[in-house]
Amino acid sequence: MKAIRHFRLLLIAAWLVPVISGCGYTLQGRATLPFQGVKIGKIVNKTYELKLEDRMQRLLTEELLKNGFVLETDAAYSIECVLNIFTLRVLSVKDNVASEYEVVIKGDYRLLEPSGKTRTLKGDGIFRISFTSTEALQNVEVRKEIATERALRDISSEIVASIIYQ
Repeated sequence: MKAIRHFRLLLIAAWLVPVISGCGYTLQGRATLPFQGVKIGKIVNKTYELKLEDRMQRLLTEELLKNGFVLETDAAYSIECVLNIFTLRVLSVKDNVASEYEVVIKGDYRLLEPSGKTRTLKGDGIFRISFTSTEALQNVEVRKEIATERALRDISSEIVASIIYQ
């Protein structure tokens, strides 16, 4: 009876070790960052959407700080962004009224390294967020702003993930 219990514990331990060690997850902390000091360089808004660069700056700052980076004005690493496209598209119409919309933001995001090398961050740089609204125009505008904020937050998260997980 005791031998069976020991055998079961051994079997459970033999099963747990590969499961725990082989899941692919790692704990990411400040000590494991590729570097800590970073600055946000130029954020250029080539779209007609007002103040898009200011919102991008704020959300990128929040995301960097949340992930353990330190913002320094004289940091060796610098992040630069060019926001190229901002569109609000109608996806569907119901009773001759637009009912579903999509915010599309496309940009180029890069990391300037101390060696002078430039690394592109975040694959294709396109983010789409859709929302529905059949309400008055001011309510559509409010939902557009919320969708824009969400898209910029997602972009910022992808930029930081690109840096951390190279």
